[in-house]
Amino acid sequence: MKAARLFYLRGLVHTRIQCRGNSILSQEPSGPNMKTKIPGPKSKQFMDDLEKTQNPVVGVIIEPIQSEGGDFHGSATFFQRLQKLTKQNDAALLIDEVQTGLGATGKFWAHEHFNLPEAPDIVTFSKKFQTGGYFAKKEFQPKQPYRIFNTWMGEPAKMLVLDAILKTVKQENLVENTRKTGEVLLNGLKDISKQYSKLILNTRGLGTFCSFDMPNASVRDKFIGEMRNAGIQMGPCGDVAVRFRPALIFADKHAHIVHDKMNEVLKKL
Repeated sequence: MKAARLFYLRGLVHTRIQCRGNSILSQEPSGPNMKTKIPGPKSKQFMDDLEKTQNPVVGVIIEPIQSEGGDFHGSATFFQRLQKLTKQNDAALLIDEVQTGLGATGKFWAHEHFNLPEAPDIVTFSKKFQTGGYFAKKEFQPKQPYRIFNTWMGEPAKMLVLDAILKTVKQENLVENTRKTGEVLLNGLKDISKQYSKLILNTRGLGTFCSFDMPNASVRDKFIGEMRNAGIQMGPCGDVAVRFRPALIFADKHAHIVHDKMNEVLKKL
């Protein structure tokens, strides 16, 4: 009997929790930023080798932006070639939109940025949706009733909350708001990076889903603490990254406040 494997990238917190014990840690892409790598011969050879040893890769799990690992961004080319690779190997492509879903990146789903030839096989979501769930292509839907089920799944109260959230997002045009505000936020971060080039590194983002690196964890942690004292809550991720996760109502005026506070704090570091 073949021992099926799941293939996922290092740093995916949800995958690490759910798949431990029956999965393989990917060694590619690697390096300081995902966008510098694309699935190539090394990845294909890896999957081919597993097939020969009766351990085929049946699924690939990935975030549009590798959030907990350090906010690493994969390019459109990366995801297009990854989808092609999964198709060639009869493996499912699951995109984890738990953090990126519901407009944070300037599109409702972050994977919409990648112009994929076809939709992912499975997409998971949670957080801003106030419930957890997934949607999948027809061929990936379980045929048996209650195959995927738990006590609180499909809780009616949560569905009412979700319905209200979706209506509000649409009525107030909040996805477009994150796209426009994200441009203001990211451009401001790039300007600050030019002024403090030894402290603010690798500014990046989609929508308000922005981040940057600092020289080391010690400097990063001190910066976050000082920003908190100045009234701005920011979060660390990965080894040296600082990330932004503002609400969908985050506006230009809020971005300017963040920039001003960052300048105040950076002068003291």
